[in-house]
Amino acid sequence: MSLDSPFALALMAIIGLSLLGLPIGLSMITGSIIYLAASGQDMSIAAEQLLNGLNGSYILLAVPLFIFSAGLMNAGTMTDRLLRFCNLLVGRFRGGLGHVNVVQSVIFAGMSGSAIADAAGSGKILIDMMKRGGAYPASYAGAITAATAVIGPIIPPSIPMVLYALISDSSIGYLFLGGVVPGLLMALAMMGINSWMAHRHGFPVAERVPLRELPRLTWEALPALLMPAILLGGIYGGVMTPTEAAAVAAAYAFLVSTLLYRSISAREVYRTVLGSARSTAAIGMLIAGALAFNYVIASENIPAAVRNLLAGWEMADWQFLLAVNLLLLVLGCLLEGSTILLVVVPVLIPTAQALGVDMVHFGVVVVVNLMIGLITPPYGLLLFIVAKLSDSTLGAVVRDTLPFIAALLAALMLITFVPELVLWLPRQLGYQG
Repeated sequence: MSLDSPFALALMAIIGLSLLGLPIGLSMITGSIIYLAASGQDMSIAAEQLLNGLNGSYILLAVPLFIFSAGLMNAGTMTDRLLRFCNLLVGRFRGGLGHVNVVQSVIFAGMSGSAIADAAGSGKILIDMMKRGGAYPASYAGAITAATAVIGPIIPPSIPMVLYALISDSSIGYLFLGGVVPGLLMALAMMGINSWMAHRHGFPVAERVPLRELPRLTWEALPALLMPAILLGGIYGGVMTPTEAAAVAAAYAFLVSTLLYRSISAREVYRTVLGSARSTAAIGMLIAGALAFNYVIASENIPAAVRNLLAGWEMADWQFLLAVNLLLLVLGCLLEGSTILLVVVPVLIPTAQALGVDMVHFGVVVVVNLMIGLITPPYGLLLFIVAKLSDSTLGAVVRDTLPFIAALLAALMLITFVPELVLWLPRQLGYQG
C-alpha cells in the first residue's frame, strides 16, 4: 500500500484528526469522504451508507433505551435499595463491602448493560461507603469498583452485544444468554481476589445486618430485582424482542422511580433525558463513522485479505482465538472499546466463520476483551472515572486494579478455550450453533 493511495490517505486523515482531538466518529466520516474523493467515487456514498445503516438497524433503538433506564435507576433510589439488599447477603464476611460491590454489579448488570453507568452511578455510593472511617484505602475502593463494573455489559442486557449483533448478524437473544455464565464466573473470580486482599490487608468485617431484616429489605428491593427477570423472561418467552425489552426496561424504571418509590422529580427526569440524549448522540456518531468507514474497508476487500493471510498461516481455531485475544487486549489499552468493536472486529468475523468459530461464542469473547480494556492503562476509561470518584491518584488505582485484571484474564482464557461455558445456556433454550 503506497502512502498516496486512497486508503492510506483515509487512514492518515483518521489518525491525524483523532490526535488533534476530533471525535473518532467524525474522524472516520472525514477519512471516508477523503477516500471516496481520492478514488473518484461519488462522495454522497458516505451519507448513503450512514443513513442506510442507521435507518435499517431496528436493534440500535435498544441503545438509547438501555442508557435511559440506567440513568433513571441512578437518579432514583433503586440503587440504594439494591445496595442494602446486597449488604444483607454478603456484607457480613471479611472484606464484605468489596463483596457487596461485586454482587451489586451483577444485579445492576441485569438492568443497565453499561459498565460506565454502573461505575458512575452505584460506584460513587460504594466508594464512599468503603472509604468511610478509613476502612478501605481510597485506591482499593476505586479499583474494585472499576473491576466489577466490567461485568455490566457481560450479563444481559448488554449495549456492546447489541452492537456486535449489528455487525455480525447474530441473535441478540442468544448473545445475551451466552454472557450469563461468563459474567458469573468473572464475579466469582473477583470475589476470590477480594477475599484474598481482605485477609492479606486486614480489611474490616462490616457490622452485620440482622437476618430478621431480610424480609423487609427484600421487599424494598423487589421491584428493582424483578427488572432483570421481566426483561429476560419476556425475551426468551417470546413476548418481546430485545429492542422492545429495552423500551420495557425504560418504562419500568420510570414507573418504579416516579410512582412506586416516588424518588425522582420532574427536574431529575429532565436531566436524565438530557444526559441519555448526549450519551446516545456520542454513540450514534461513532456508529455512523464506523458504517461509513466499513464501506471503505469492504471496497478495499480487507476482510478477505485478512482471511487469506491467516489461511496461509494454517491457524487452528484456538490459535486464532488466542491471537484475537492478544490483539484486542493490546488495542484496548489504546482505543475506546466501541471503536474496536465497530471497526476492527468486522474484519475478523469472516476469518472466524471460515475456521468454524461459533459467532455467539466469538461475540462473548470479543465483548469480554473490550470490557477488560476499560481497566487496562494507559487509556482505561473506567480507571479515570473511579480515580476521580475516589479522590485517589491514577497510579494508585492502577496498582490496586492489577490483581483484578489478572483474575479477569484467567476467566477470559477459560471462556475462550471452553466454549461450553458460553454456549451451554443458549443451547438449553434452543440454540443450534
